[in-house]
Amino acid sequence: MTLKDKINEDLKAAMKRRDEAALRGIRAIKAAIILAETAPGHDATGDLSPETEIKILQKEVKQRRDSIDQFKAQNREDLAIKEQEELTVIEAYLPQSLSNEEVEAEIRNIVSEHGTTSLKDLGKIMKAANEKFAGRADNKLVSELAKKILEG
Repeated sequence: MTLKDKINEDLKAAMKRRDEAALRGIRAIKAAIILAETAPGHDATGDLSPETEIKILQKEVKQRRDSIDQFKAQNREDLAIKEQEELTVIEAYLPQSLSNEEVEAEIRNIVSEHGTTSLKDLGKIMKAANEKFAGRADNKLVSELAKKILEG
């Protein structure tokens, strides 16, 4: 079952439950998928790869987190709560996240495999980490841990 099929099923279920938070989050995902499918340069089959689906979800999660930070800075807790509800719904579709310890261990393995020793090689580490984690770790966390490991 593709993400698009799961989203459609979950959308129907949320409508039946009259779950407004789930509806907002699921509709956001569905809209992002439709945009990606109709984007110029996308293949004509209409199907997205699992990697592309994960990237779409990660982008939606990042947008919600940024919005939450902005709303909190503006003392708009009402809007921050709505964004948090959508964030929770969207995160449920992402693969299970790795713990900080697991991420750090994997980054140490990547660093040793590539034989990197300085921050100049951060790009190589990030590229390898992004391929390895594929949506299971926050890029901001990966970047911070990689910098810490390369500096230390």
